[in-house]
Amino acid sequence: MAYSPRDINVATAIIFCGLQGSGKSTFYARQFANTHIRLNLDMLRTRNREDILLHGCLAAQQAFVVDNTNPSPSQRMRYVALARAAGFESLECYWFDTGIEECIARNATRPDDARVPEIAIRGTAAKLMIPSKAEGFDRVWRVTWTAAGIEQLSELT
Repeated sequence: MAYSPRDINVATAIIFCGLQGSGKSTFYARQFANTHIRLNLDMLRTRNREDILLHGCLAAQQAFVVDNTNPSPSQRMRYVALARAAGFESLECYWFDTGIEECIARNATRPDDARVPEIAIRGTAAKLMIPSKAEGFDRVWRVTWTAAGIEQLSELT
């Protein structure tokens, strides 16, 4: 199911939540690359760089996606609190519901420099808590993948 933004002029903060290899970056590229700035620690390498880009998005009311694992409510809350304080009109979370073994298999197909250790995936899985609207989100989406690599969305209530 293709995501179609309701209004690209609305300042929207989107936080991804999911294991390494769960399809977060692929989903971003397909659905948000033309409308939202991507914040990703794999690319930015440091929290300081992420903070600079995040605060620029907040100040400019620029829609953004946090494309990190964000397994716990406390990690997600950082972005929610900042976006709310900056007056963002819409906060959404996308939970990538992909099994550990599938993530490990996908990770194995990545180039060597993009692969993460299996223990990292299992460690993130141990900390992963399913997000909820109670964390301050306007919408929480569950993303699953078909065998053909097509994403499917369902809204969590």
